[in-house]
Amino acid sequence: MTDNEPVTSRDDAARRPWNPPLLRSTNERLLLDRLRATGSNSRAELARLTGLSKPTVSSALASLEQAGLVREAGRIAPGRGRTAVLYEPDPTAGYVLGIDIGRSWLRVALADLAGTVVARSDVRNRARTSGAMADLVVATARGLIAGSGVPAARVAQAAVGTPGVYDEETGQVRYANQLPGWGKSGLFDRMRQGLDLPLSVHNDANLAALGEYTSGIGAGSRLFAYLLVGTGLGVGVVSGGRLFKGAHGGAGEIGFVPWQAAPGIGDGTGRDGSGSLEGAASGHAVVESARAHGMTGALTARRVFEAARAGDPAAVAAVELEAARLAHAVAVVAALFDPDLVVLGGGIGRSADLLLRPLQDTLRAITPLRTPVVASALGDDAVLLGALATALESARDLTFERRA
Repeated sequence: MTDNEPVTSRDDAARRPWNPPLLRSTNERLLLDRLRATGSNSRAELARLTGLSKPTVSSALASLEQAGLVREAGRIAPGRGRTAVLYEPDPTAGYVLGIDIGRSWLRVALADLAGTVVARSDVRNRARTSGAMADLVVATARGLIAGSGVPAARVAQAAVGTPGVYDEETGQVRYANQLPGWGKSGLFDRMRQGLDLPLSVHNDANLAALGEYTSGIGAGSRLFAYLLVGTGLGVGVVSGGRLFKGAHGGAGEIGFVPWQAAPGIGDGTGRDGSGSLEGAASGHAVVESARAHGMTGALTARRVFEAARAGDPAAVAAVELEAARLAHAVAVVAALFDPDLVVLGGGIGRSADLLLRPLQDTLRAITPLRTPVVASALGDDAVLLGALATALESARDLTFERRA
């Protein structure tokens, strides 16, 4: 082929910056992203912000409106000239599922492309096998979509939060000790097939950190850590608005840090993590400690904290011990990541009102590093909101790609 011959390769043409379909697509995406960033704008304002000509903006907006990705948001009457039409992204162009799988609860939410939750279901996780748990996820999510009135075809993406570390190559979860059998292969493919959706899998502490960053008290932090304390113990770290996962996804698995305590009360050698920080500071350790201090009956970590609020001496002692051990976890996080904030969340984090003062007292005694520790603003919703935020990143791309 000589320099004067026309381009006949479709791939070569697609790479040319002057390829008309590619230019139209690029312009439409530029305008859609600008609208998502600003909320709503007129044609003239979009032309000014993007540098595109007014005819180009009008043509691209018409195409986006026809595809259902933007809509009229109202009209404004400037001091002079014609009334201007305002455009905004249409949040109903697509939807996402956020799924939080915990040992006790399964939480599922459906949100539009603006992140507004339109339906939600929280159900007890009574599944006795990993397969039954996967089926429970599918049944709950499908039921939620059916009851919401949202067309199933408009749900573009799902994101799942789970304990442990997901290996994308094998499709298995490692280290999810709180969910027996959860490392079995094929479970998430089973969910994908049952939901007929793209589905991504993420560590729950990571999603909690992302949720707290996007919707909670972590907003604006340069680097902050979310300490998720419940049946397990993990840390999610957000730096510059992005999750820090480590080389193999295991960053923040602080529960595996070895723990050596004095023999006796709640020494961290229980069934949930022999000789580990998780075994010493998770919810099960709170119960063990309360029993060792003299509490009797059917105990849960929540009941121990309730008793501590009522002034029960054994419960108060157990809570103070838990706070001291969490202080060691915070000290490790502070030394490794130097965060400007540590957020305390998870089931144990709900009792931050009892934990923060003794935690800070111990922290001052064991490390010179001074890191603020605060309670989560999102409570039990942190993982779920992080899952929705993650799913939205992919769904916005998918709905644009499918616009034709």
